[in-house]
Amino acid sequence: MTEAASRATDRAPVDLRTDVPHPARVYDYLLGGKDNFPADRTAAEHGRSSNPASDVAPGANRDWLRRAVTYLTAEQGIRQFLDIGTGLPTAPNVHEVAQGIDPGARVVYTDHDPIVLAHARALLASNPSGVTDYLDADLRDPERIIEAAKRTLDFDQPVALLLVAILHFIGDADEPHRIVGQLLDALPSGSYLALSHLTGDFLPEQWKKVEEIYAARGVTMQVRPKPVIESFFDGLELVDPGVTLVHRWHPDDQDRFADRSDELVSVYGAVARKP
Repeated sequence: MTEAASRATDRAPVDLRTDVPHPARVYDYLLGGKDNFPADRTAAEHGRSSNPASDVAPGANRDWLRRAVTYLTAEQGIRQFLDIGTGLPTAPNVHEVAQGIDPGARVVYTDHDPIVLAHARALLASNPSGVTDYLDADLRDPERIIEAAKRTLDFDQPVALLLVAILHFIGDADEPHRIVGQLLDALPSGSYLALSHLTGDFLPEQWKKVEEIYAARGVTMQVRPKPVIESFFDGLELVDPGVTLVHRWHPDDQDRFADRSDELVSVYGAVARKP
């Protein structure tokens, strides 16, 4: 076992709380995965019945992640990635995309869900030339994430910060803009932010119902309008076409959702450079 894998797995037993839905496992179910439980499937099906976009959004977002990482690695020369809120392994993972272009790419995955921790070994199947690490940490604790990530990443060199479909699980009370700002402040010039976020711009009533379904099960979800999502990129240099629906951001011939309507996708995404 690698040193990184040892750090990820050498911990006390954890309570998976399989009776309570968790965003990572709901997302896994909507992507067709198997690492979920009845509570997760029930929440997902309730959400799907209230809003069909809740089914399409995860797949379109996952395709965007692949394209964003490809762009950052192949076109911008980024070789370090900090993926916060990574969720359960779903191929292709960030390290598979980045190391497929440069085997020496380094990736740090961060999540705080016990079942993701239990799957850390799968995430850590790095190319021998590269490095992957896993941090058991909450996005609400950016200082801890940064300090722990420095074990693996060189913060004197550009880093791509990935906040993919995670901030809509951070309510305003937890100050998501402050969190993003603290993370970006720790990164050097030439780093990038790749961020995607659910929106209620197209189907407001349906997404409101999904928020209520999650809240009734003890899970915070807060979809946001485009101007608020754009504000996470304040002070950064947006890559064309800026903040746009994810299926319209640098589409390629591998896209599975290019022909879906905007309201069914309902996820904005963008990539931006720190000057």
